[in-house]
Formats: sequence, structure tokens, C-alpha cells
Amino acid sequence: MSKLFAFVFWLALSGNIAAADFTFAAFGDTPYSPEEEKSFTLLIAGMNREQLAFVVHIGDMKAAWQPCSDELFQQRKEWFDLFHHPFVFVPGDNEWTDCSRLMAGRYDPLERLRKLRELFAQGTESLGQRRIALARQSKEFPEHARWEHQGLLFASFNVPSGNNGPASEENERRNRAVVEWISQSFKVAGERRMRAVVLIMHANPINRLGRFRPPFAKMMETVVAATRSFKGEVLLVHGDTHTYRVDKPLRYPSGAPRIDNFTRVEVFGYPTMNWVRIRVSEEAGRVTFHVTPGS
Repeated sequence: MSKLFAFVFWLALSGNIAAADFTFAAFGDTPYSPEEEKSFTLLIAGMNREQLAFVVHIGDMKAAWQPCSDELFQQRKEWFDLFHHPFVFVPGDNEWTDCSRLMAGRYDPLERLRKLRELFAQGTESLGQRRIALARQSKEFPEHARWEHQGLLFASFNVPSGNNGPASEENERRNRAVVEWISQSFKVAGERRMRAVVLIMHANPINRLGRFRPPFAKMMETVVAATRSFKGEVLLVHGDTHTYRVDKPLRYPSGAPRIDNFTRVEVFGYPTMNWVRIRVSEEAGRVTFHVTPGS
């Protein structure tokens, strides 16, 4: 046992390293309809009344049939600025990859992604009235963010639903960057002896049979390898299929034993507008995620 590890172990035993104990909120795939838009500020007000470390929106801040206009993006930004807590937004397919559709205004998806980055992924801090420091992967991919809280590492990724983005050289660079950001995040967590890693993105990468959907296979193979070698817990928070669930679906290859230190949470989505409360607690150095509907 190294002297450094022995010292850290002694600190933990002596009670000088506080066990993780906090709550954060996750939601997404909303608001879609005019009715949800009318109720959205009430949803925000409900979260503002809670004691939350931060709030994450996992993407799809609009319906696919709504225009991907600057005006709509700015209006969502004004709503997000109402959060009292630190706020992190992760892009979904409805606000960039699907913007080429006629009903969405036939925008260039990559141009819309650049607009999203301009509005929601600038600087070294989160959104929200109370802010936290964020590390960003690069100027090219600022929406890939990372932050730490009470011994846990959180990392966000631009992984939209559907085909994981339109076919292009720029899109290939983004997907390579996603894999690199996953690997780097687990490396940081291991070096700092963090107790858990939380991955946040929009797409549901696992189909009904428990297999990886093809556009996300390389990314998930990276997650599998990193999770197996990581000593703590791993939590994936996503949206996309609008089905609230908490499970342990990771088996790779198919039929292999379940990877028990991996948990998946999918948030609610249209037509159910609700948020998910994720309480983090720790006992004997092991982190547990307690997941419940927000209201």
C-alpha cells in the first residue's frame, strides 16, 4: 500500500472525508406541446423549491415538429435562466439533427448545433442563477462538460437519438470526441479515487433486447470496458424513448453476466412532464443512487 493511499484510507476511517450525501435533478424530452409550455415554469418552480446540488436537462427541449428558430432557442434559454440551481443542458436530436425536416424549418443541423453551443455551452460555468465550474472538452465540443461534486464525477455528452447525428466528417469527429471524453473522464475519476461516475446524454443506447443500438455501439463498448475496470459505481442518465425507468441493463457480450456496478436511469418524456430526483448517499465507501419521480 502506497503512503498516499494509506493516508487517504486513514482520512476516510477517521471521518475527515465526508461521505457523499446530496440530491440532483434530471429531466428532458420536454416541453413539447403548447400545454407543456404553459406548465413549464411551474415545473421549474417546483425544482427551485427543492434542495438540489444542480439540475440537468438531457435534451429535446422542443418537439421535432416545432421550428428550430433562434427565437425558440432564445425563449428556452430565458426559461432555463429561471433555475435557482446550477443548470446544465445537453443537446438532443429535436434541436439540431432533426432541424433539416420541413416542419422544423429546413435548417442546417450543424449550423443549429453551433447556435446551441453559443447559447448553452459558453465559458467555464454552468447556466442557472447559482453556478458551478465546468471543464469543457474543447472549443470545438464545448457541450461535452465535466464537473465534480462530493467525490463523484459528472460528464455530459452530445449523443442525440436516431442515427447519432447526420453523416458528415464533422459528425465523425464528434463521435470520436465522445469516446475520448468517456475514456478521459474515467481516467480522471480513477486517478482522483472518485467513488462514482455519472454519464449524461440524450439517446437511449440500449434496445429492448438489451443489445447496443448500432449508432452507439462503439461508445457503449468504451463504457463497458471503463465500467469493468472502475472500482466505484457508474450511472447513465438519458432520455429519448420517453419511458421512466431505473435498471441494470448492461451485459456485454449478449448473455454475459450483468455488470452490477452500472445503473441506468431514463427520465420522463412527453406526454408525461415530470422530473427525476436522484439522491446520492454513501456507506462504507460505496455510493448508492436512490431514484424517485420528482412529483
